[in-house]
Amino acid sequence: MQTREIIATHPSAQGSVSEALVRFIDEAFACAQTCTACADACLAEEKVAEMRRCIRLNLDCADICAAAGKMGSRRAGSNEPVLRATIEACAAACRACGDECSTHAEMHEHCRICAEACKRCADACDAALADIG
Repeated sequence: MQTREIIATHPSAQGSVSEALVRFIDEAFACAQTCTACADACLAEEKVAEMRRCIRLNLDCADICAAAGKMGSRRAGSNEPVLRATIEACAAACRACGDECSTHAEMHEHCRICAEACKRCADACDAALADIG
């Protein structure tokens, strides 16, 4: 991805880029895409009613990951308290979605893949929060 490159060019960054922030942004966008695809795959399953909670958590996680990734990409000005709260919400959504997908992982490969993406994103959220201070 070009996240590091584009952020480094921002006048506010002056070439300095937090590796934890870059990883968080990349994982958040990847997780949003994976959760969206997983929700769609869940909708195509024969026993879709059994996947209702998984679909809901996938869609919630996709939305918060996309929003958090966008907010993390912004370098002009500062809104650290809101960014921190958003990354915390992203981590919580990833953990909830990942836990739910894990319960379906043996039966549905898309849920296994999604659970792994959610774990990576939650870990990236934790690292970004530690980096923010």
